[in-house]
Amino acid sequence: MAGTSSGARFYRQIKRHPGLIPMIGFICLGMGSAGLYLLRLALRSPDVCWDRKNPEPWNRVSPNDQYKFLAVSTDYKKLKKDRPDF
Repeated sequence: MAGTSSGARFYRQIKRHPGLIPMIGFICLGMGSAGLYLLRLALRSPDVCWDRKNPEPWNRVSPNDQYKFLAVSTDYKKLKKDRPDF
């Protein structure tokens, strides 16, 4: 085993145990989905501020903007503004 790369060892393990292939696939799918969701939260959420020019991005969100990932019973087109302008 000395001197073999980790990729070669991984390939031998996969050839020896083909039942690991679906498990590795689902683990990669889960990690990729979690990474994309974190990226979406960091870029699209009004709670996160990356802009130094406008340090309060939540003031730009109008009541009609849907920023939640899934809104089951809320129709954002019918909402009215109920907060003051700053």
